[in-house]
Amino acid sequence: MTAMLRPGKRPSGREIGAFVRRLVGAIRALWPKVDILLRADSHYAGPQVFDWCRANRVDWVFGLAPNAALSRHVAVLEKSTAERFKAAPTRGKRRRFVQFYDAAQSWSRVERVIARVEAGPEGSDTRFIVTNLSGGRAKHLYEGLYCARGQAENHIKAWKNHLAADRTSCHEAEANQFRLFLHAGAYWLLWSMRRLMPKRSIWRPCSSTPCDCA
Repeated sequence: MTAMLRPGKRPSGREIGAFVRRLVGAIRALWPKVDILLRADSHYAGPQVFDWCRANRVDWVFGLAPNAALSRHVAVLEKSTAERFKAAPTRGKRRRFVQFYDAAQSWSRVERVIARVEAGPEGSDTRFIVTNLSGGRAKHLYEGLYCARGQAENHIKAWKNHLAADRTSCHEAEANQFRLFLHAGAYWLLWSMRRLMPKRSIWRPCSSTPCDCA
């Protein structure tokens, strides 16, 4: 677990590629034969990351930002899904999945893309993911694999809320980066303590919210 201080803008493929190389290198230094699956948002969905991962035995499932080309693949499904909801709105939202192969102009090859199409009272909503995994049903890869990254988001929120980790008020970037390292170490300690606590211990939930224990 680590934290990096960076500018508040979309990271480039080169920046993400350098981070992935360091992360995977640290893991493989201890477990050289381990299988690795990267799961991340659409910032990671770029040709530099795709090509490096494929060359270094790393699988991935990333969010993919929608665009006109992707939307053409799901136009018919979006329409039929909306019609199904309109015909029986009391049955709740309708969710359907489709997969296809496509490539942006900058990609070196076509990749497997999965679309989740949903229709409900608020209208239609379509999300995309891209993966190099060849097996697995589209529904499972999206709901069971990609959406499970929500737990990682919960860890980030707890790290910020409980340890004020997003406070970077020092004047020097090096000092703020060091603060992030300290916060990361503190959260790792708290999370490890929580994991080791007996399930019925009153300290198990308390260890994840240090501000309530003071």
